[in-house]
Amino acid sequence: MKLLVVGAGATGGYFGARLAQAGRDVTFLVRPARAGHLRAKGLEILSPHGDITLKPQLVTFPEIKGAYDIVLLTVKAFSLDATLDDIAPAIGPDTMILPVLNGMKHIDTLAARFGEKAVIGGVCKVAATLDDEGRVLQLAKFQSISYGERDGSISPRLQQLDAFMQNAGFDAKLSPDIIREMWEKWIFLAALGGITCLMRGTIGEIEAVPGGADFALQFLDEVVSIAKRVGLPPSDVFSIEIKKALTAKNSPQTSSMYRDLLKGNSIEADQIIGDLLERGRKASLSTPLLAAAYAHLQVYQARLLAPV
Repeated sequence: MKLLVVGAGATGGYFGARLAQAGRDVTFLVRPARAGHLRAKGLEILSPHGDITLKPQLVTFPEIKGAYDIVLLTVKAFSLDATLDDIAPAIGPDTMILPVLNGMKHIDTLAARFGEKAVIGGVCKVAATLDDEGRVLQLAKFQSISYGERDGSISPRLQQLDAFMQNAGFDAKLSPDIIREMWEKWIFLAALGGITCLMRGTIGEIEAVPGGADFALQFLDEVVSIAKRVGLPPSDVFSIEIKKALTAKNSPQTSSMYRDLLKGNSIEADQIIGDLLERGRKASLSTPLLAAAYAHLQVYQARLLAPV
């Protein structure tokens, strides 16, 4: 199978590099500036599981010649619309598009452009970033990717994809319940992002102040209420674990959205918080804490986009 990884940033660079290291046929679709850097320096991964540097197969938008079997879409959710034309030449009648973006709105966008059949469900979990030298820096040991047909079936094409993903240096799983996994990740990101951005602190710092843990649990309840009404409810195991994670004493955990906010970077507020809030409003749910978090993030985004 031939895989096109869209982007060689933290997520795409990490999983794509591990697959290439394992001997899989992997090509990265990158912008010219990133292509120049990778051709000169190689794709460098700094990881607790072992550092690697490889010379990746690269392609830029005008150079795509024909369809790929798999397109692994790893761009930020706010960059999706600008990416659709770039990936179109790589999509054939049997191509599987495996997006690991945050939220759920991207599924509708991709299906509308490329058809329902092309789009499968996906969830990845990795803490990684690009450092100042353009290297992929893995920040924690966890590294997994799940994928599945959105109707829960175990199709022959997903079995082929599963074989392609196995034994490549990270945890890979063919899931018959991928939509629930996607909703659970969305719940986690929305709750963690909203709590840490609104309170401007780590989970441990928030838990330590009077009312901090109660605030975190109330915020989580609002997020879960939307998932239960318009999506899929989380499993019991997930519910227990996320409550522990969001109220853990001395926890240094923050969200990537909060870290991006502190750096002055663009954030996925609309896709992680705003879209969830809108779905709740359409279902006539009252979620004042989620609304406050989104208003707070909109102020930040407006300031970021304001002319200097």
